Amino acid sequence: MTLANTLHQIDGSGYGAYKRISGTHRLTNDIELSVDRVQSDPFAPPSLIQVRVPLESTGIVPETLAGVGSVAAGDHLTRRVVRAIGEHAPHGGKTAGKLSIDTPGQQVLERTSVVFTNGPSPKVVVRMEAALPAQGRRIRGRAAATLLTKALPKVINQALLNISHRDLDDAVTLFADQIALREMLVEHDLVGFIADGAILPRAAGNSDVPAHQAVPFESPASLQRSFTLPSGRVLTGMALPRGVSLIVGGGYHGKSTLLRALEHGVYNHIGGDGREFAVTVDDAVALRAEDGRSVANVDIATFIRDLPAGTDTTRFSTTNASGSTSQAAGLMEALEAGATTLLIDEDTSATNFMIRDERMRKLVPREKEPITPLLDRIRTLWQDQGVSTVLVAGGSGAFLDVVDRVVLLDHYRVFDITSRAQQLAEPIEEQEPFPTPKHRIPKRLGPPKNQRGSNKGWQAKGLRSIRHSNTTIDLTALHQLVDPAQTNSIAAILRALENEVNGARSLTDLITQLFDKIQHDGLETISPFRGHPGRLAKPRPQEVFATINRNRSVAMLDPGPSTPEMPETESHPDQQ
Repeated sequence: MTLANTLHQIDGSGYGAYKRISGTHRLTNDIELSVDRVQSDPFAPPSLIQVRVPLESTGIVPETLAGVGSVAAGDHLTRRVVRAIGEHAPHGGKTAGKLSIDTPGQQVLERTSVVFTNGPSPKVVVRMEAALPAQGRRIRGRAAATLLTKALPKVINQALLNISHRDLDDAVTLFADQIALREMLVEHDLVGFIADGAILPRAAGNSDVPAHQAVPFESPASLQRSFTLPSGRVLTGMALPRGVSLIVGGGYHGKSTLLRALEHGVYNHIGGDGREFAVTVDDAVALRAEDGRSVANVDIATFIRDLPAGTDTTRFSTTNASGSTSQAAGLMEALEAGATTLLIDEDTSATNFMIRDERMRKLVPREKEPITPLLDRIRTLWQDQGVSTVLVAGGSGAFLDVVDRVVLLDHYRVFDITSRAQQLAEPIEEQEPFPTPKHRIPKRLGPPKNQRGSNKGWQAKGLRSIRHSNTTIDLTALHQLVDPAQTNSIAAILRALENEVNGARSLTDLITQLFDKIQHDGLETISPFRGHPGRLAKPRPQEVFATINRNRSVAMLDPGPSTPEMPETESHPDQQ
């Protein structure tokens, strides 16, 4: 019996009868549908379906998918499916049903939405969701037949079987060029590159699309470099060397816009975004103050020590961090996560973590102040640990004494004013060596088993939060987390990591091993579903570290002889 006949037959039945369509169905000669999981009722999460099409039917040649090509092609085809759904799928709510697929943003990420199989008969596999139509709790079988056997083939025909191969090749070529350019940053001791002509401003604060009539980026001559990409394209733009860089300028002149472009430069972007060739080393971490976050056994003694209460800041824990303690912890956690570049905006930083001016130093002697500001550590952070910093500052000239270069933003135009800034700089005292960050050992990632509620799994709730039992992890401060599908993946990664925690292996080792497995076996290996892997997009290891670090239920040990439990106390050595 065909799928359409089955759906007509169960028309008007109770919703549970949809279970009869589980399995594989041939829709056309080129299109095979697999219904992997059927939703239990009209209000449950949509059913999971996969569509398989022979690769040869799409006209895509295997050479296009070689190397990084499969990621770029999967992203490109996902976007085509999104557009085709908008044109061909019904729009009648629950009574008509709905097709959906991951909707990518401006970034090109490795996803599970469209993938390619190998073997003697390679295929394109499209992972989608189908909200099956209902009237109340009764099946609308004829509407479901229209959705799955008429609308769905039209979507696949437009998205996969009528491809503009020039557009596909352009997307793959752009992606490969961006990957190569990011590798060139490391080869040439750079932290970032922004091509001349790039459009950095966004349309609005809550939008990631390019602004209209924005000032195109133009590099100052002193920082200008050219690179030849694998496609043969030659780029010229601003190359930002490793070390300590300061971005200055008046308010609303583009300082934070430039920094945000560097924050998101860890990802590749689609053509037309404006930031296609605004790239940053892929382990760069944006750092900010986060009042009220939890901290679990982090050594912040490099910045904060000799607290009046006698708190041991070499293994600092709190459920309610202040501005400076949160930023100090965030910096040390970023180093533990492997960051070689820190991106900091003074507007989102704790002032007393950043600087202490001369008059305050005279008023409050060093031995009475437990906080050593970043100003006094930033040089040795670079010299001893090789970690670069890109800092936006507009309210204090103190950092002029410790930076390698200074760029000025004036009406979104960039000027190298390093020579002028050096004339204003003053000699600094010798700074203490910056210690190598410690690698903590997790005792557990979630709450103890006897404290878990009925919801025991890790569940992503949109882009900015993950729930486990009665705990919600707030990811609002993770501005380099850009796609809800990444948050889905982090939740799946935490589920996988939880089974590996044994109180003996470091968090670094656990995360590194899992990402090696993802690299080797594919992102879908972490999926909580059988068959259909769900909406997953690859996050960076840095955001996985950051999520764990913000989990109030995590318990961390350390490599030292003392391994105390995380105390449930508050510590406020300062106020932001």
